Amino acid sequence: MASEVVKPWWRETLETIVWAFALAMIIRTFIVQAFWIPSGSMVPTLEVGDRVLVAKFWNWFFEPSRGTIYVFRYPEDRDRDFVKRIIAVPGDTVDIRSGTVYVNGEPIDEPYVQNRDQYTLRPNRVFPEVPFTVPKDSYFAMGDNRPNSQDGRFWGFISASDIHGPVFFRYWPLTRIGFPR
Repeated sequence: MASEVVKPWWRETLETIVWAFALAMIIRTFIVQAFWIPSGSMVPTLEVGDRVLVAKFWNWFFEPSRGTIYVFRYPEDRDRDFVKRIIAVPGDTVDIRSGTVYVNGEPIDEPYVQNRDQYTLRPNRVFPEVPFTVPKDSYFAMGDNRPNSQDGRFWGFISASDIHGPVFFRYWPLTRIGFPR
């Protein structure tokens, strides 16, 4: 008959904490991560203080798509994360005239934009040519609250490697729990 080795309680506790921490880090790094919305650039879709979950594994299987909300590293300060909606994908031609966004020559339907501006894209340091074409492995993103959004109109493109993943669920506040579109 084999004898069972009993571990002391403190060792069991320590092993449980170490395994829980390791599992949490793996999940956060590769599967799902929580983010806090610090600004009103995505109002009304996402409000200041909303807490959302991002599917970090998504980009292993699918390319980012037009109209989907993504979290990514801010191109001008890679230590910060931004949340915006993908407006155009690689190869798309984009123009903005009097607040209307044109992708591949057609105005896009944006029912999520309730606060519009009259912005017109003109040649500048970011976009020397207008309309512009989104480069390979890059995306163009804008906030839903156009008058109050520091977005791709001002800093350019998001590199595919800087995209964390799509926002798929809002878990806070409880009164707004659900799937943001």
